[in-house]
Amino acid sequence: MAGRARLPVEPVISPALALDPLIHERLRLAILAALGSHGRLTFNELKALTGTTDGNLSTHTQKLETAGYVQALKGMIGGRSNTTYAITIPGKDALARYLDALERLMGQMRGN
Repeated sequence: MAGRARLPVEPVISPALALDPLIHERLRLAILAALGSHGRLTFNELKALTGTTDGNLSTHTQKLETAGYVQALKGMIGGRSNTTYAITIPGKDALARYLDALERLMGQMRGN
């Protein structure tokens, strides 16, 4: 229709794009979820909770540690090396943002 001004259309950005790709990988999400609910966990406890291998767990905890989401605490117990992991404040914040984005996405898909 001539003479009618068009209103600018704001792009609708999918909440899926707000999902942190570092956390979105399922093992890293499982690690952060476990640490978020249990606090500190040893390497073997995390391994048992996630059902993964030593190598996979090492790779993914290292990525989370590099991002500042997880802190590795290394020590000795009974003459054996022991690594305990804890979620950091930035890790808790990132996990909360991830879960909020996931909640928005689910709401959008359900029509809420």
